[in-house]
Amino acid sequence: MIWTPANQLTVLRMVFVPVIVLAVVYRHFGWALSIFLIAGITDGLDGLIARRFHQQTTLGALLDPIADKMLLISAFVVLSLPSLNLSTTIPLWLTITTLSRDLIIVISCVIIHLATGDNQFPPSLFGKATTVVQLVTILAALLGNYLEIHTPYFSVVVYLTLFFTVLSGLHYFYRATKRRGLYTRNGDKSGESGLGLKNIERR
Repeated sequence: MIWTPANQLTVLRMVFVPVIVLAVVYRHFGWALSIFLIAGITDGLDGLIARRFHQQTTLGALLDPIADKMLLISAFVVLSLPSLNLSTTIPLWLTITTLSRDLIIVISCVIIHLATGDNQFPPSLFGKATTVVQLVTILAALLGNYLEIHTPYFSVVVYLTLFFTVLSGLHYFYRATKRRGLYTRNGDKSGESGLGLKNIERR
């Protein structure tokens, strides 16, 4: 069964994305904040339901991170648009840094998969911490716009997010390089068939 309750919650989270964006654009920050909170709850519920009732599916494993990234990236982009003149704005440079980090991670995953055939990329502790602080940044920005205030404490959240975003990106790049290096050395020693560099040279 593919259309499980857990997968339905994941798809619902994806449907929420354009609603949140439109709510911010039309300055309905109360709605944007409420829907974002509901989306965050569904993020925890879908995984919990899938594990509790043994409903893990390949589709769910694929859609869940896509839904998460859609939610985070869309919120970051719309909350950093200068043209909206928001009371609390996520700095554009932080949004660019966040997008660049995600792009580097995706490219690294593709390179590792092509070189080693490995398609398992478990998130690191730094990656999970980055997701948490990014969510806090979005919530703080939405709350600030809803209350129509700008607090200096928001800058602390912004720079904390920058720190973890860069740190997790560097850590992931290190892990990717290390895994690829280990595979290359093992492939050179064993000469096993696959996508190792030695086998590529033979073809």
